[in-house]
Amino acid sequence: MSNGTSKRSGRAGESLSRRQVLAGAAAVAVGGIAFRPSAPFISNAEAATPTLRLLMWQPYAIKETIAQFEESVGARFSPTFFDGNSEAFNKMKVGGTKDFDIVQADGFWPRLYFKQGLTQGVDYGKLGNVKNVFPEFLPDKFTLLADESGQTNVAAPNCWGGYGITVNTSRVAAEDIGSINLLLNEKYKGKMSSNSRFEENIALMGILAATNLGTVGGERPDGKPFNPYNLTDAELEETKRLLIAQKKLLMTRYQDYDALDRLMRGGAIWAAPEFAETYRHLTVLRKEGKIDFDVQHVLKPKEGGLGWVDTWMISSGASSEQAELAHRWIDLYLTKENFARVVRSTGYGGTVDVRELLKPDEVDLYFQDKSADASQLHMFDQPSSPEKWERIWSDVEAS
Repeated sequence: MSNGTSKRSGRAGESLSRRQVLAGAAAVAVGGIAFRPSAPFISNAEAATPTLRLLMWQPYAIKETIAQFEESVGARFSPTFFDGNSEAFNKMKVGGTKDFDIVQADGFWPRLYFKQGLTQGVDYGKLGNVKNVFPEFLPDKFTLLADESGQTNVAAPNCWGGYGITVNTSRVAAEDIGSINLLLNEKYKGKMSSNSRFEENIALMGILAATNLGTVGGERPDGKPFNPYNLTDAELEETKRLLIAQKKLLMTRYQDYDALDRLMRGGAIWAAPEFAETYRHLTVLRKEGKIDFDVQHVLKPKEGGLGWVDTWMISSGASSEQAELAHRWIDLYLTKENFARVVRSTGYGGTVDVRELLKPDEVDLYFQDKSADASQLHMFDQPSSPEKWERIWSDVEAS
């Protein structure tokens, strides 16, 4: 999900985000449906119509889905769009629980929302279509959908994606593909790029740093499993060393995906970590005969990778009636027919198994056969110490 011409971000500050904040004066058109601020005069019929109020990412406001919901439920769909997790969380903390019935988030955020009392549990018993979800994305396996005790399901799954490495396979040797070490390979000096956000750069290289130090599987200071957003000081120092070494090999740090598309399409860049946006674009161009090379996207390098799973949550301020509407929206969204529409519209991976509704090349394009890998990715999170991370990045930039 895009900010300007760029795509998905590492989710903390959300620059280079997949999402676009839709701004407008009187009305904003989304997929042909206009959403307007409350008018000063509301008819009795409008006042009597229940309204589902959502704080959500814009790409999921798909006109056909909205029309189906409004017709089948007899309710109005009223979205407010945000661009980043922090923005939505802050809106909910300053009174948003009274203004919204549903809010979206990803990664570790749903647990934080629930812990802060901003959301209520999601009743999976009211989600008949949850049966369509890949097992890897249900709470018993994808545990971030439940609170830390595992007693309450705090969110329902939506789309997913990763921050993998897209590779021009005509230029990069097969034996060099599959590891984060590719981004440090002297053979490809001047033919690699990375994005300009420090969060993804540090987290991805932090996985390799911990692998080099042998600390990935060891006992962690916080007693929890390894999380590349919670690196020890030793791991951060090794990460800094690796990033400084990598900097000498990069042609550039891309600011947006239009830039990365141009660089890879023209052959200036042969490998770059990204959110599979450029991979999908180049794959389509290859099929259409518009480029003469193949690309591969390494979603989960052998050392580990980064990923995200979007979710739906229900506001703690939603009444029982509004919570019922929220469950009905989520349940409709989890239908196979809708999710085939969602992955085609957004270009994201789907947590719902819609392989029988897609063409074989679409199954590959939207990673429908990679759900097992996706559920094993390290989910995007906030850096445990933003100050340390910013200092590390400053040292890298100054090197």
